[in-house]
Amino acid sequence: MGSRQSAILERALMISLSTGCQPVRIPQQKIYNNMGKRKRTDGGGATALFKTKAGVIAATLGSAVGLGSIWRFPAEAQQNGGGAFLLIYLGCVLILGIPVMLAETSLGRAGRADAVGSYMKLAPGSRWWLAGGLGVLASYLIISFYMVVAGWTLQYLWDSITGALFAGADGESARLIEQTFHHKMESYIGSDIAPLISTYAMIVLNIGVLMMGVQKGIERASNIMMPLLFVLLLLFCIYALTLPGASEGLVYFFRPDFSRITWGVAANALGQTFFSLSLGIGVLITYASYYPSDTNLTRTATTVSGLTTLVAVMMGMIIFPTVFSFNLDIDQLRGTTLVFVTLPEVFSQMPGGRVWSILFFTLLLVAALTSTISLSEVSILFVQKRFKRSRLSATLIMMCPLFLLSALCSLSFGSLADLKIFGLTIFNFLDTFATNWILPICALCVVIFVGWFIPKGTFRREVTNDGRVATRLYPVVNFIVRWIAPVLILVILFSSILK
Repeated sequence: MGSRQSAILERALMISLSTGCQPVRIPQQKIYNNMGKRKRTDGGGATALFKTKAGVIAATLGSAVGLGSIWRFPAEAQQNGGGAFLLIYLGCVLILGIPVMLAETSLGRAGRADAVGSYMKLAPGSRWWLAGGLGVLASYLIISFYMVVAGWTLQYLWDSITGALFAGADGESARLIEQTFHHKMESYIGSDIAPLISTYAMIVLNIGVLMMGVQKGIERASNIMMPLLFVLLLLFCIYALTLPGASEGLVYFFRPDFSRITWGVAANALGQTFFSLSLGIGVLITYASYYPSDTNLTRTATTVSGLTTLVAVMMGMIIFPTVFSFNLDIDQLRGTTLVFVTLPEVFSQMPGGRVWSILFFTLLLVAALTSTISLSEVSILFVQKRFKRSRLSATLIMMCPLFLLSALCSLSFGSLADLKIFGLTIFNFLDTFATNWILPICALCVVIFVGWFIPKGTFRREVTNDGRVATRLYPVVNFIVRWIAPVLILVILFSSILK
């Protein structure tokens, strides 16, 4: 659409919204066709677009599949009834995940701007832009400590390549081996210099990808890394399922223990759905602004949700058979302990364990990198659009402060461990504040806005591509976004507060 036509259309819409009159009727088919010809740029003007459908899926999937999907899901399943938790989680993906993802991507593509600008464009003169601002804030706070954990995975990959990870792990008993890896993790994380070097390396790596823009940077990297992640997952699945005793682990994972189902377990499944799909932090709004106008949002949301769930299930099929085969403590399936202690202990006892360790931490690094890229992009696009900065300038403006903020998070395990905010270290405070409070609030704002305040017909037009994509699910999705999703998100919020 030409700039003059765009200005006329936008002016007509703004006048109609402010006066309560009906907007000027311009054929939507023509609008969508012209949008598909939008100039692709990474400057502060028109929004750049993903080039291919595969790129749309890969980039969106990369934003969803992160470290939480790799290590949080097995821990949640172990603590909340195995197969019963899996069934509830699958239900939550259908009831909450896909509809909320559709709401966010519809908001992003309709707005064709950053998280703040999308609200400003669709609700001019209102304060809804504050919801987008919260999303930008949340993503930036998360990236400040997430980059530290990503740095740990890079260091462990390097130690796997050099063999330093397994130095001294040759004790005669499993207990001694476990203690060795516990000591390695605690001494590494608790030091000041080594984690900082790894964290800075991850920041530089992110800058390198993000500076290249949407197509040559984000899309190209996602198209390489996401297939690699699934190939690595498949290799680990095949190996884990051939281990002696693997069937016991599969039974433990898939057999439902309904006696352990409580309201708390259901809330945990809701929370896992929420975090595993990257809902509420502005990532989906930002990435959807790069979607071509002919992207089928329903198919994209369903595909990404399904593949994210597949990653979680595959991790369960890797972790539980492995733990049972090596007679490890099932209670050790918790976050950093699982990744940096339990699995290295397994690798040390496996034939070719060093190779498997390299492959695993490569997988973990891929998941971490795609997540950090997507989180960083939220604030970068915000600076580009709001302050009319170039791609390079916006990237440096938002990424360089991480050299200080991420350093503070890293040092909170070492020399700054005694510095507390409301009784929490800097790392834990940012984690708790951003993920337990701001994220649910942002997601709540999205569903309320899309369900009740977005210009009439916008949600339907985005979901159906102005009627060109036939779907009977829109009334159901709209009902969920309006009535059910807000209640479920409030459950997540209150559950986090109670914890």
